Amino acid sequence: MAEDAPRRQPTLDEVAERAGVSRSVASRALNNAPHVSRAKREAVARAVRQLGYVPNPTARALATRQTGAAALVVSGEDPSIFADPFFGQVIVGASAALEEADLHLTLCLAASDRGRKRVAELLRSRGADGVMLMALREDDPLTRIAEEARMPVVFGGRPVGSTPRWYVDVDNVGGAREATEHMVARGRTRVAAICGRLDTEAGRARYRGYRDAMLAAGLEPFPPREGDFTEPSGAAAMAALLANHPDVDGVFAANDNMAAGALRTLRKAGRQVPDDVAVVGFDDLAVAQIADPPLTTVHQPIQALGREMARTLVALLDGQDPTPLILPTRLVVRSSA
Repeated sequence: MAEDAPRRQPTLDEVAERAGVSRSVASRALNNAPHVSRAKREAVARAVRQLGYVPNPTARALATRQTGAAALVVSGEDPSIFADPFFGQVIVGASAALEEADLHLTLCLAASDRGRKRVAELLRSRGADGVMLMALREDDPLTRIAEEARMPVVFGGRPVGSTPRWYVDVDNVGGAREATEHMVARGRTRVAAICGRLDTEAGRARYRGYRDAMLAAGLEPFPPREGDFTEPSGAAAMAALLANHPDVDGVFAANDNMAAGALRTLRKAGRQVPDDVAVVGFDDLAVAQIADPPLTTVHQPIQALGREMARTLVALLDGQDPTPLILPTRLVVRSSA
């Protein structure tokens, strides 16, 4: 008589499914890690008994080193950056996804040499289970430190001149191209661009999309007029454009804050929007809807950006190897163009 085939051991995924929790929560419950509710621990323990699950000793050893927290690190010079509606939405999305995995969100701002040193120490010392990095500029030392970190690191947006293994980004080039094509299709031929910082990948990519659309239409792109993604910088850039190119009839601004600044300058100059100058932004923040006139803009899924960054990080903590993700954009047409 043939011997019975050995019984397959149940997996952690099956335990998690039976318990009605995520794989990460099941792993943390099995290893007595912090920040798992009593109800979830009991559900996991019940699933283990029912399935006859035996934990892998190596996986257990790794899981016991978990801190129960994930850090969102923003590299910037302004401590008020977390008040920006863009980052607020990123935080909402990331926090919701981490809550599903019973992980706490820690916010860190690398706004000075001291702040960057503290973040570097966090990365080197495994002071969190994993890190999400955002708003990195060209030659930012955190890029190199992250590459050497002994923990999972997910980038929100790609750093300039580098393609990390794990990142979530949006289609910056495609969105900027669509915004510019929209104005060209409505007869605008002197379309300028107010760029974000050109030491960021988002700033460069959005100018590249604008330039590609202009060249494809047989039009001459304007040189980049750089701002820093704030409303005052958009107002100043628009004033410079009017002084140097008074015949400008369209403006693509690389985010809604700068577009709002451009609208303010045009209003002061007596230019009618969109009759004299069409304006298109990027982000689709709340300011786009309350602008005067309401702003045509490129919608990017900002909460989804934060959520997918966190989900990618959780997948890494669960032992998976997720692929990079590029989120789509779409044009939202309102009254400004």
